[in-house]
Amino acid sequence: MEWKETISTAISALNARRMRSLLTMLGILIGIAAVMLTVGLGQGASASITSRINALGSNLIVVTPSQSTSSGGFRGGGGSVSTLTTADATMLADKTVAPDIAAVAPVSSTSGSLQSSSTTWTSTVVGTTPDWLTVRARTVSTGRFFTTDELDSSSNVAVIGSTTATELFSDGSPVGQTISINGSSFTVIGILNTQGTSGTSNEDDTVLVPLTSYAARLSTSSNANSISSIYLSGKDADSLSAAYQQVKTALLASHGVTSDNADFSVSTQASLVETATSITGILTVLLGGIAGISLLVGGIGVMNIMLVSVSERVREIGLRKALGATPGVIRQQFLVEAGILGTLGGLLGIAIGVTGALILTPIIGISVAISIPATLLALVVSLGIGLVAGVYPASRAAKLAPIDALRSE
Repeated sequence: MEWKETISTAISALNARRMRSLLTMLGILIGIAAVMLTVGLGQGASASITSRINALGSNLIVVTPSQSTSSGGFRGGGGSVSTLTTADATMLADKTVAPDIAAVAPVSSTSGSLQSSSTTWTSTVVGTTPDWLTVRARTVSTGRFFTTDELDSSSNVAVIGSTTATELFSDGSPVGQTISINGSSFTVIGILNTQGTSGTSNEDDTVLVPLTSYAARLSTSSNANSISSIYLSGKDADSLSAAYQQVKTALLASHGVTSDNADFSVSTQASLVETATSITGILTVLLGGIAGISLLVGGIGVMNIMLVSVSERVREIGLRKALGATPGVIRQQFLVEAGILGTLGGLLGIAIGVTGALILTPIIGISVAISIPATLLALVVSLGIGLVAGVYPASRAAKLAPIDALRSE
């Protein structure tokens, strides 16, 4: 039997049992769509996290407090007590200590109660230095950032994020107006450009003041030189690894500790991206595996419909064998039917997966990636499932004896 005739006969047989065929394809359809959307969500989430980490700054290195030990001998969790000081930041800014570091920005932060002439708001208040703009790759949309002179003189000036500006000043420009931060008055001299969210925080809802002003008027720490973290930027991407080693070595020597009992931790932009990608990758594989179970169910459904089809078409099989059809022809017939079910289910699943990705992207705010290679692989997998599921029913049909088949009712 020619392939054209085989395919035509298979389509006619499936069309005669239309509802059953559609229900059989449903299992594969759901499985393919679920796998595509799950993998697409994983890839989209990974890309989103990577872009947010990259938005933190260019060639970024972050130093944060690690576990600390109190005088009573009790250890605290990471960051429970600040072990970093402005002296650490000054040391790391020295080119003889860390030649591959381009800029250093020590940071202290707290939650601040803000008040303008007309309303109140709560935001994150950050004390830092003028190099913060460079390290964090940020720009000012209106006004200016505070200067080194204002840092040295502990001036009461502030630069606010766009969200903070909107919440505090609904009318007119905020620049030049006065706000109260935890009871202390500061003059707004600039507004940051919009950045968006980074992890769970809104980068546009913040207030930045000179680190010296923060220490004198807003800090709750007993140590005026204490800081919560240090942001650094490497000269370029190629020197980021060397910069990381220089920072770590300098701080170990300065704090008199070893890598085993270090009271700080150093993370690079690359390591943050790698960690985030690893986590999303594991979740994608896990969820993709769960979704793949539905593909297995779909394959079992194809096998079931083909076995039922063999049982219902015993006389047809016997007649075709009596007219000269070989076992190979019979086997080919049922494999083609199974393959068509798998392929059609896969095509419909891909269509639903693409449609679902287009619908979900604006709803959840994360781009659901649709990979062409993954889509083609899904189609091949659906065809393979159909063929594998059809092997046993096809072999069973091919082994039927013509005389027994013709005698059956």
